[in-house]
Amino acid sequence: MKTLNRNHVLIVEDEDNIRRFISINLANNGFVVSEAACGAEAVQSFIANRPDVIVLDIMLPDGNGFDICRKLREMNPAVIIVFLTARGQDLDKIKGLEIGGDDYIVKPFNPLELVARIKAILRRTEAPILPQRPVLQSGPIRMDLNSNKVYKHDTFIELTPKEFQMIRTFLEHPNTALSRNELMNLIWGEDYIGDPKTVDVHVRKLREKIEDDGSKPHWIETVWGLGYRFRKED
Repeated sequence: MKTLNRNHVLIVEDEDNIRRFISINLANNGFVVSEAACGAEAVQSFIANRPDVIVLDIMLPDGNGFDICRKLREMNPAVIIVFLTARGQDLDKIKGLEIGGDDYIVKPFNPLELVARIKAILRRTEAPILPQRPVLQSGPIRMDLNSNKVYKHDTFIELTPKEFQMIRTFLEHPNTALSRNELMNLIWGEDYIGDPKTVDVHVRKLREKIEDDGSKPHWIETVWGLGYRFRKED
């Protein structure tokens, strides 16, 4: 079986049977797997192994996955984080996305779905960037496609991978009303199975980073009943 280029997954789950079940299925699909049963072990394994993807349970014996997510994001903003949430815990899903999660999957779940989601995220983040232009810009918002960095008034803005993909999508489609479903297809991929409110959560976080006042957005406009539009200014 062909091994993926970025294939190290850290599973953070305190229930041994669930953790081992996930581990076996990931290993059978070409992934290198590390395991952690609590937050402290997760941090130690992260430092030692530098995984590409973290499958992170929200409820842990020594804290919660949200705190671990924040800590690991500080250590590596580019790491991919997939939350495991309990069925019906919509607030957990939203909070997980708000603090930097890339995706979530609800327990109980088919492990093959988790494998498919991880592969889909890796395909999108590994896709080579072949820009027609080295820079995308609107007013003070500038994206350097050579370095994969975004600036506002020449000040670097630190973005998660999904936020980077979202601002690039907006800059590539200026003054265009994009529906939530269109944004999900462009950013998460047509094979993504998720709630459109995921888009709203990421837009809110992106506004906090690029707008002067996130509650009164100038750049990312809401198109009521549809989605969003990015304002183009020379």
